[in-house]
Formats: sequence, structure tokens, C-alpha cells
Amino acid sequence: MVNWKSKKTGDLLLFANGLVFVMLVNLLSSLFFFRLDLTEEKRYSIKKPTQDILNQLDDDVYMEVYLDGELNAPFRRFQKSIRETLEEFRIYTNNKIHYTFIDPSLAKSQKAQSEFMSELASKGIQPTNVIGNKDGQRIEKIVFPGVLISYSGLESGVMLLKGSSASSSEEKINQSIEGIEFELANALYKMVNTDPKRIGLLTGHGELSNLEVAAFTSALAEVYDVAPVSLQDDHLDRFAALLIAKPKTTFSPLDKYQLDQFIMRGGRVMFLLDKLDASMDSASREDYFAFPYNLGLDDLLYKYGVRINVDLIQDRNSAMYPVITGEVGGKPQMQLMPWPYFPLINRYADHPITRNLDAVTTKFVSSIDSVKAPGIKKTPLLFTSEVSRTLVAPVKVSINELRRTVKESDFASPFIPVGYLLEGKFSSLFKNRFLPEGAASSTFREAGVDSKIIVFADGDLAANVVNPRSGQPQAMGFDPFVKYTFANKDLLMNAVAYLTEDNGLIHTRNKEVKIRPLNKQKLTDERFIWQVVNLALPIIALIAFGVIRSILRNRRFAKF
Repeated sequence: MVNWKSKKTGDLLLFANGLVFVMLVNLLSSLFFFRLDLTEEKRYSIKKPTQDILNQLDDDVYMEVYLDGELNAPFRRFQKSIRETLEEFRIYTNNKIHYTFIDPSLAKSQKAQSEFMSELASKGIQPTNVIGNKDGQRIEKIVFPGVLISYSGLESGVMLLKGSSASSSEEKINQSIEGIEFELANALYKMVNTDPKRIGLLTGHGELSNLEVAAFTSALAEVYDVAPVSLQDDHLDRFAALLIAKPKTTFSPLDKYQLDQFIMRGGRVMFLLDKLDASMDSASREDYFAFPYNLGLDDLLYKYGVRINVDLIQDRNSAMYPVITGEVGGKPQMQLMPWPYFPLINRYADHPITRNLDAVTTKFVSSIDSVKAPGIKKTPLLFTSEVSRTLVAPVKVSINELRRTVKESDFASPFIPVGYLLEGKFSSLFKNRFLPEGAASSTFREAGVDSKIIVFADGDLAANVVNPRSGQPQAMGFDPFVKYTFANKDLLMNAVAYLTEDNGLIHTRNKEVKIRPLNKQKLTDERFIWQVVNLALPIIALIAFGVIRSILRNRRFAKF
């Protein structure tokens, strides 16, 4: 017979109850999927828009990450973060994500290695030189910090190493870590998106030609349904957003009415406008002056909350341009010099559109002022450097100015805004006015629903360089003189994504991973103290514990 009052039976029952409870908790937890992220900045959490994209996957995804082998400490940290993100993706997709890490340098022969690396570069995964130290020796290694994604017969190469080139190498790695989720999720979204939104490229006012925006159009077409559109089109509402890239002729009152009413109905617009007619084709003339365009959009933009000023910005932090500095043997000698009318923008707002962007190159950009517009939230996105200034039109634009000595004190207007984001319910320009001839008064709206407008005071942001020999368009932001591709494409693609808010994925760019470096000076000063604490203290504590335990034991048993 079981003695229910015995201690042994009670202990067995308590153990059995605990075991059943653990099994019950385990069973219940298997029915509900959840993840806990205890880090301050939620660095291991996957954003809701990314989860939605992962849930749309109906086939397995294979990812090859070309970041393996002997790496220095920052790149090992980068590699670890990529692995952790992919592991989270795998868990959220119920094992539909398959990934491997590959070292491209392990090819069997030099020829095979070169062919493999060329193939990766052709797919958009560019090489990076990693410098490290091993046993006191300097080691250099070519790595491809990107991933090749394959899904349902589609393939896409994604660069994961991004960030501002003005940052230190450690900061750039950290910026890249913050962008891992967005870059991977965005690439997957391009593959699973079967119902893209329509983007209209406005025509009819001397905008950039098809060849000049070929690179931008190609990038947009990977995500959206892109088509040219005129403001005389009766079906503007079929477009989620309109892009106006460097118009040169006047917008008629009816054109402005159509644009205004598109915004009143919730349409989104990105303006890329040149205020002055300035061109490098005429800059070699000593008597060349840049005069304003007559676009007729000033009152429209003023009503919405901004004003593009009739000026040109000069910035000491600028792109390079070749200048003839002399002759040798009857041949002109060229030298690259900073051209102040081509500011390099590397100062941004803390916003998903511009977060962790590399520098952006501009040409003949003007300043923008914010004006009163009730109910409109205004965010300046782009700023010049701390050494810039404005010149009011008409502005003399001559390449010969590069030969003249410039005073640093003349560049005393820091951080001039050249791009604005406007959000809210806009009021119509034609409120309490006579409508233009041909306007449909029956559908007129004097106040709008929530909408968004982005204004950049440079039409060339969307332009690509055309190779004069082949006639082929180059990448957006590519500078043929310094052989560097600036972040113009990333800026505009982020801007369009924010305007359309196709899936909210752009907000994952707000992810933050904080760097918590050790205080190097304190580390040097207190090095010996902490070495003693770490080495000697555990031994002393162990000896003290043994002595105290022995004394207590002797006292306890001395009574017997």
C-alpha cells in the first residue's frame, strides 16, 4: 500500500507534476510562434513588412553569400550579422530559406577564379579589398560582400556592403549591418511582387530624354510598372506617383490644374527641377550667364510649402571636372579640379529615404526655402556642406573661374537645403480662384486627402551619363572622371518607395545597431588593474571559500 503521507512519495509526486507541467508548456508553445528580442535596439527583430514578404514565398529560396574565409574583425562581425539575419528569415519561412557562405578565392585555378569573380561583378556584386593582420603581417584579400538570390527561376545579385564613404571603415560596416534586412527583403519583394504599382514619367515639357533616364527607368521597372504620361491624360489616377525630371518649358494653367487635382486626390509627385538654365556646354565661354527657366511652377510649389530660389549653389565639397592647365609639346594638359557648381551632398536628414546613404552628386543645384503651409509636415532631406554659398541669378558660369584663387571666407553659408519632403493634406492652388479654361469644374477639389510630395532642386539627379563612344547609358550617379558611382540611384529609389509606400518596407531602413566601443584611453590606463582582477581575484576567492568552509566544518563537527 502506498503511504501518501511519506516524504518520498510527496517528492515523487512533486517531480511528476513538474514534468507534466514542463511537457504541457512545451506543447502549448509549439502551437504559438513567437520570438523574444531583449536587445535595446531590437537588432534581432524582423520588421512586420519583411515578415509579410517572407509569408508570400511559395517556393524555396537559395542564397549564396560570398563572404567567407579569412576576414578581419569588422568583416567577421558583418558576416555574423548576415548569418543571423538569414537564420531569422529561415525560421519565419518555416525552412524555405537555404543559405551557404562561399569564399570566391577558393577556385581551383587562377583562370577559374577570375571568371567566377567577373561573373559576380556582372551580376552587381562588386569586389572589395579587405586589409587585415595575421601574426604581425599585413594581409590583403578580395571579397565580394554580397549575396546571389535564386527563387522560382529568377536570380538577383545584391550588394550588402553600403553606407557613406565619408565614414570610417567600422562605421560603414555598421551602416551596412543596419541595412541587411532591407536589402535582402527588397530583393525578395522584387521577385514575389505580382501586382506592381504604376509610376508615370511626365512628358511634354522638355523633360530628360529616354536615353538620359534609361538607368533610372530600368531600376524602377524592377519594382514598378513604368510608363510615360502626359498631363492631358484623362486617367492620371491609374498612377500611384508621377515623376517630373528636369522640365524646360512652361506648364500651362491647365497643366498645373491637372497636376494640382492629381495631388488633391491623393496622388504623389516627385519634382526634380532645375531653376536656372546652366550647362557645361557653354561654361567654356567667359561671357556665359545662367538665367532662370520659366516653368510656371513657382506658385504651385509655394502653395504646397516650399520655394526654389533663383540662385545657384557653390560648394567647396564638389565633384571633379577636367580643366586644361597648360600645354606640353603642343598638346593640352588636363587636370581634374573640384567644380563648385557640382556639389557633393553627404549631409542628410535622419529619415528612411536618406539613412546611411553614400554621397550624392548634383549639377547646378539651387537652394530651397520652406514657406508657410498650414497642416503640412516639411522635412528637409538634403543639405550642402558647411563650406557653401549661393549666387543670385543671373549667375556667371565659367570654367575659367577654377584658375582663380577663392577665399574660404566667401563660403560662409553652411548646410543649405536642396531637397524637401512634404506630407499632409494639401490645399489646392485654385481654391477661391477661377478655374483655367478646359478644367472640369464638376470634379474640382479645393482640399486634398493625405498625400506626399518630394522636391529636389536639381533635375540631373535622375540623369545618367551617356558613353560618347558607345552611345550606351552608364549607371546613375556614375562619374566618368573619377570612376566612382555615387548614391543617386539609391536616393531616388528610396524616395519613390516612400512616396508609394508599396509595402512599408522602406521603414526597415530605420533599423539601428549601436556601436559600443571600449574607451581606449581608459583601457590603456587600467590594463594592469583589470588583468590582476581577472587572474588573481578568482584564485583568491576560491582559496577563501576553501578556508572558510574548512573552519565552519571543524566547528560543526567539533561538538561530537
